[in-house]
Amino acid sequence: MEQIHHYINGQLVAGGERRGTVFNPATGAAIAEVPFADQATADAAITAASEAFNSWRHASLATRSTVMFAFREILNARKGELAAVITQQHGKTLPDALGEVTRGQEVVDFACGIPHLMKGSFSENVSTNVDVYSIRQPVGVVGIISPFNFPAMVPMWFFPIAIACGNSVVAKPSEKDPGAALLIAQWLTEAGLPDGVFNVLQGDKVAVDALLHDARVKAVSFVGSTPIARYVYETGTKNGKRVQALGGAKNHMVVLPDADLDLAADAAINAGFGSAGERCMAISALVAVEPIADALVAKIAERLAKLRTGDGTHEVDMGPLITQEHRDRVAGYVQAAIDAGATVVADGRGVTVDGDENGFWLGPTLIDHATPAMSVYTDEIFGPVLSVLRVNSYQEALQLVNDHPYGNGTAIFTNDGGAARRFQHEVEVGMVGINVPIPVPMAYFSFGGWKASLFGDLHAHGTDGVQFYTRGKVVTSRWLDPSHGGINLGFPQNR
Repeated sequence: MEQIHHYINGQLVAGGERRGTVFNPATGAAIAEVPFADQATADAAITAASEAFNSWRHASLATRSTVMFAFREILNARKGELAAVITQQHGKTLPDALGEVTRGQEVVDFACGIPHLMKGSFSENVSTNVDVYSIRQPVGVVGIISPFNFPAMVPMWFFPIAIACGNSVVAKPSEKDPGAALLIAQWLTEAGLPDGVFNVLQGDKVAVDALLHDARVKAVSFVGSTPIARYVYETGTKNGKRVQALGGAKNHMVVLPDADLDLAADAAINAGFGSAGERCMAISALVAVEPIADALVAKIAERLAKLRTGDGTHEVDMGPLITQEHRDRVAGYVQAAIDAGATVVADGRGVTVDGDENGFWLGPTLIDHATPAMSVYTDEIFGPVLSVLRVNSYQEALQLVNDHPYGNGTAIFTNDGGAARRFQHEVEVGMVGINVPIPVPMAYFSFGGWKASLFGDLHAHGTDGVQFYTRGKVVTSRWLDPSHGGINLGFPQNR
């Protein structure tokens, strides 16, 4: 099998005796081994990043943006290679993998403008011959802990801005699909990034805890499930770090009676089953405001019957789930919904696939008459399961969304501008779509939810990202001439 390594100080390193197995989800075959970092390996990565920061922080903004531009060109020219690695190790279709890389590249594009983003402010003569100005400086070593579902895009939410701001990085990718991070690391070196500025530390909780406890790591960015996000936030902040920890989601799509039901059905399919539902922005709860539920469910079911599930390298719509254990966990929610009295309109547990029968398959599943008490609604399933809840009014739909502990993303489908405007104002969710089912912001805005979907004050990328990876400093300056001499022990005052 292929041997995957760490990437430390510009070199591939095989540190750590423990090993994990990387599978091809479409075949069920073990394709690679990945080392799990021990404490010594983690220390080596953090040491390399710490030493590299001492020089990289002094690199000019022109130098940093030049490296980002060069990396952007490499990424743009070879994105197909990165997408192929994602498809092989994650299972998503090649077009979906290419889309992931392209969305990540938007943040690289944003980071190329770092000279403008790092500009401070200046006020002349705030007092007689006294000027005040602000500057932003990098925080130091940054830890980035990313999930399996977007092995390229999620790291690219963070490291381009962190590096462009003058920080160094230790990235800890998911052990389930670690290949994308290594390819990115090698391309950054090719783009001219000095050794040690970007390091990849493979592993599990040992690697995560090293980043959370080592005093040389000053900031941590995390994306994953809410229980782990809470742990990362609490542990990191307890150790004096600034932390942004993006957690789980249960994204609702509210469909009002005046909505275009064909558009809504298409959107529900696209947002519910893309990437096999393994998206933190996937729509997993469709809230139909009566009397349109029967018609909408029928339209969704009609479209579901045409979806093709199979190997992501084939011409299919949806690939497998990441592991057999995860597939079985998601299938368990389907059975739990049946046991609780829901109606399964389309059951993906017996799907016919275009691919190896040993793959981790679960086809698109549609559950009707779900209720707020069912686990299929309360929990983040992270799979191709769309649940339909029926309500009788806009207010009931809004209350359902606002009462849920997660507040990552939501959408409303309507032709009523007043209802849409009211929804965007009243809903307690961080990202809102109006006739847009997956409202992931562009890179120059920021990504993040409310409630149990985010721990920390600043969201990912955009200007929030620049603020997170820098510290503000205000300088008060006066250049003296002989007329300013003399002693005055009074409190300084503006004059």
